[in-house]
Amino acid sequence: MLLPCAGRTATAQTEKDWINLFNGRDINDWVVKIAKHDVGENYGNTFRVVNGVLTVSYDQYGGTFGNQFGHLFYKQPFSYYHLVVEYRFVGDWLKDTPEWAYRNSGAMLHGQDPKTMLRDQDFPISIEFQLLGGLSDGKPRPTGNMCSPGTEVFINGAMARSHCVNSTSKTYDGDQWVRTEAIVLGDSLMKFIVNGDTVLRLTKPQIGGGSVNGFDPAVKVNGKPLTEGWISLQSEGSPVEFRLVKLLNLSGCMDKSSPKYRAYFVKSEACK
Repeated sequence: MLLPCAGRTATAQTEKDWINLFNGRDINDWVVKIAKHDVGENYGNTFRVVNGVLTVSYDQYGGTFGNQFGHLFYKQPFSYYHLVVEYRFVGDWLKDTPEWAYRNSGAMLHGQDPKTMLRDQDFPISIEFQLLGGLSDGKPRPTGNMCSPGTEVFINGAMARSHCVNSTSKTYDGDQWVRTEAIVLGDSLMKFIVNGDTVLRLTKPQIGGGSVNGFDPAVKVNGKPLTEGWISLQSEGSPVEFRLVKLLNLSGCMDKSSPKYRAYFVKSEACK
């Protein structure tokens, strides 16, 4: 894998270097935040593990979604990393799910600490790596898009003027598994990949813009570069499954004489 702007090939990585954010057993390493509920309350058992798969389910919602947008946050923030998420959509969305949220989920990147989200806040201030499924209507519906709740990004050297920007990916109908990857380099670059194809590149992620409600104004410091943050998986009214969520940390010891050195690191940290 050639890391953009890194100038090196990460030939030294091994499977043991990857962190399995989802361990295939439980969500003990994750924190739930669902709109209209307190941090840590997994309303309706929305996020659960079934047969080794992380599922987003609504069978305990009483038939309506009620704009209770949810996010499942990994327990710690990251700054420079390579994220891999494999997902698929299954079943039907709840009847009052907004039309734009049909077969819609996402991996939120550089998100705010879930503990700083207010009870009624709908989305974390973050960069959304949007994960979509086709609607089987013959119309293109790419995945791996970018959406910007409470943030701004630059694409092709100019600030993006719309809340969501489509990628160049194919449309994936039905319940097929899709492999997505995000290479994130602090506040300089985010690169989105779908089934091996680079579909979108963006730069200079920062706080700003709109499309987020119910937030604490003290957290939304417009213009502040997003150098790191929490990763979360989204619940927007459509059942979705995740069978793989893993991360390669690209920050570490860059002293070649140290046993902790790895050729793929792009940001230096102390060789502890």
